[in-house]
Amino acid sequence: MSAMPSGSMPATGQVDPHAGHDMSAMGQAQPAQADPHAGHDMSTMPAGSMMPAAGQGDPHAGHDMSAMGQPEPRQPDPHAGHDMSTMPAESMPATGQVDPHAGHDMSAMGQAQPAQADPHAGHDMSTMPSEPRPATGQADPHAGHDMSAMGQPQPGQADPHAGHDMLGMAIPPDVPTSADTPGRPPEMPVPLAATSGPTHAADLLFDPAEMAASREQLRIENGEVRASSVIIDQLEASFSDGEEAYGFDVQGWTGGDINRFWWKSEGEGEFDGGLEEAELQALYSRAIRPFFDFQTGVRQTYRPDGGDRTDLVVGIQGLAPYWFEVDAAAFLSTKGELTARAEAEYDQRITNRWIVQPRAEVVLSAEDIPELRVGSGLSSLQVGARLRYEFRKEFAPYVGLEWTKSFGNTADFLEADGRSSEDTRFVVGIRTWF
Repeated sequence: MSAMPSGSMPATGQVDPHAGHDMSAMGQAQPAQADPHAGHDMSTMPAGSMMPAAGQGDPHAGHDMSAMGQPEPRQPDPHAGHDMSTMPAESMPATGQVDPHAGHDMSAMGQAQPAQADPHAGHDMSTMPSEPRPATGQADPHAGHDMSAMGQPQPGQADPHAGHDMLGMAIPPDVPTSADTPGRPPEMPVPLAATSGPTHAADLLFDPAEMAASREQLRIENGEVRASSVIIDQLEASFSDGEEAYGFDVQGWTGGDINRFWWKSEGEGEFDGGLEEAELQALYSRAIRPFFDFQTGVRQTYRPDGGDRTDLVVGIQGLAPYWFEVDAAAFLSTKGELTARAEAEYDQRITNRWIVQPRAEVVLSAEDIPELRVGSGLSSLQVGARLRYEFRKEFAPYVGLEWTKSFGNTADFLEADGRSSEDTRFVVGIRTWF
């Protein structure tokens, strides 16, 4: 009992309840209760984790406490690898409490997690105003971002400043071009070097004389093509009230795209009476518009009964809008007689081969010409239509109707000769060209 504390000795006269008991091992763990920390290294255990009282079972018996304070393997620590050296003192665990961040590297605390891509990566925030700066201790979501393009519309998005007065903004000047439209991005002017240098740069590498000959040949083959054509627009016979007549309207040209020589001829007569009237024109033609030519020249008219005339001709010929072929001219005779004539026709396709051609012609005169049986004003009007079938583009027979009406003094002259001022004819003929 020498090791027993004095406070535990029985009073005098009382039976010692431990009599006969071996108390030499008193204060040590019972053999049945193995020390739960046997073989454990408790040198690193924090002071706050008190040793279990004597006689109480250690709840950590057999536990490996070397990893104490670290998160369970099933729960990944979001702060793993963080450096907490810069963490404020307020967030440190109190004395006696296990630090949940023990062993963590908190040096990267406050930075965006790798799993969350920073949308402002690579942005320059040097020009951003100070007001939206993040508070102290908060991570800046724009860290390392280039904000130089901030405020500009993304590709494919409408400009929110369209129509606003951006006078104070520094933008390149808008250079007017043929494609200049409102809202069009500005274009820089053409560099001066682009318009400098020789007119023909190839002359620097090749013989200038040979290059000049090549350019001339190219102009001849592509810009000054010489061509010719003959068009027999009407070659027909007509039938009216037992009278049979014939008529023709032929023209042709030779030259280039700009300058041409035109000739025209037309006439009519009866099969049993001979030629009544015929004319021939020789004209210089020059293109004044993409689809119109100005023409001038002379006209010679032949009449067997007298009344031959030589006239100065001035007119135009071309293709009017909606594909109307127009031929109009004024005639001034050597006797001072001024007359005019205008023709218009239109090819209306029914199929690729069947074509209807309406046609109209008017004759005007500035004065009465009794010798030619022509009155002043509107002398005559002729309207007709011809239906042709094109076996080939160059050859097409046709049939049609033609109505002619004379007016004013022209009608009086015809009636005085015993002829009618109005006539309707059935025509059949051929149209060809080569």
